[in-house]
Amino acid sequence: MTDITAKYNEAEKLKDAGKYDEAVDLLKEILQESPSHVLTHLTLGRIYTLQQKFDAAVEHGQKACELEPADPFNFTAMSVTYQRVFAGTQDHKYIQLAEEAMAESRRLESLK
Repeated sequence: MTDITAKYNEAEKLKDAGKYDEAVDLLKEILQESPSHVLTHLTLGRIYTLQQKFDAAVEHGQKACELEPADPFNFTAMSVTYQRVFAGTQDHKYIQLAEEAMAESRRLESLK
């Protein structure tokens, strides 16, 4: 198991335990070492939605999609992030963005 994998697994445990700030600190360490670690971006997106830090959640979700633009899962996760941001902000632009991300996920899935 690599050091990054061990750190990521520990961050997941912290997240699951509700220790979001500690998990975020560890995830940020991972990104210092490996800025393209997609799972870290996805997990930060989830934690930031839980913390109602919606801009940061969107930023990390978009980064995951940018890093792996052919992975339908990333776009599904982005759609869910947009839905959660809408729920927290009531800003209707996130509904359209969620629909677009899900459409992209479906398009990519159809290419497999």
